[in-house]
Amino acid sequence: MRYIIIGAGAIGGGIGGRLHESGQDVVLVARGPHLAALRTDGLRFSSPEGTRTLAVPAVGGPGELRLDRDDVLLLAVKAQHTAALLDDWSGRPVDGGGTAGELLPLLCAQNGVENERLALRRFRRVYGVSVWMPATHLEPGRVAVPGAPLSGFLHLGRYPAPTGADPSGGDPTVRAISADLEKAHFRAPVHRDVMRWKYGKLIGNLGNAVDALADPAEQDTAAELYRRARAEGAAVLTAAGIPFASVDEQLAVRGDLMDPVPLDGAERGGSSSWQSLARGTGSIEADYLNGEIVLLARRHGVPAPVNEALQRLATAYARAGRAPGSLPTAELTALLAL
Repeated sequence: MRYIIIGAGAIGGGIGGRLHESGQDVVLVARGPHLAALRTDGLRFSSPEGTRTLAVPAVGGPGELRLDRDDVLLLAVKAQHTAALLDDWSGRPVDGGGTAGELLPLLCAQNGVENERLALRRFRRVYGVSVWMPATHLEPGRVAVPGAPLSGFLHLGRYPAPTGADPSGGDPTVRAISADLEKAHFRAPVHRDVMRWKYGKLIGNLGNAVDALADPAEQDTAAELYRRARAEGAAVLTAAGIPFASVDEQLAVRGDLMDPVPLDGAERGGSSSWQSLARGTGSIEADYLNGEIVLLARRHGVPAPVNEALQRLATAYARAGRAPGSLPTAELTALLAL
């Protein structure tokens, strides 16, 4: 199989770099200065083993590739960019006849739970990936993956959930992908209901906006706000009747197999939302993290004031180009009053 990584940032570049080093055929899809750096100098990849340059092919979009029936598309962009990229890729022809949307497997290695629904409108073969992976992308051409001894946990599964006793639903593709990832410094269990793990990850990601907005000096206030956002999110999912993997279950699976270690010459970044503000991208995924909880709360008639405020503030800060950690202390404290 050839892995086409659509979105070669922290997660996509990290997965792509590890797969490349394990001997898999990989193509990175990027844009702007990051694409230019990848083409000129290769992928500067930092991990506990050191920093090296990987000669991974890089393209700017589907028009630069001939797609084959053995290709796997791995989508690793923020959720706000998903729909446009699905449109770009789904109609592309595949050698031998047919289109990518008809024939190729698409993996949603993304935060949030909306991407799979969007993908299923355009792709027949959709797989969810719940990503637990410390990774940083702050400079063009460079990705740091500090987890050790494993780079990350990538819970996989067909979407929607297959039936039957086999957790893979008898799907040889997901089993083969899992095996490739397991050879590349990942733990990649296959689940019949991968979305239960993705909803569990969603609860954890509700603190991304707090991490992006709060001054690091306000750790106690930020920690309490994060706790309340998560508790509110869990209450909303329970009210909606949506199962999710608990924090204890997730910690029991990961154990101490993915502890971040300091990397020489590589800055340790914050959450994916923190990195969006740090890079000045102009957008942030809060609408699909905190905003998912807000949407469900409104549908089911339960309150979610903390997540609603975090969604609004994070989106406003991203659009205004504000730096991470720049929310005034008074405003951060006021959030607790909600």
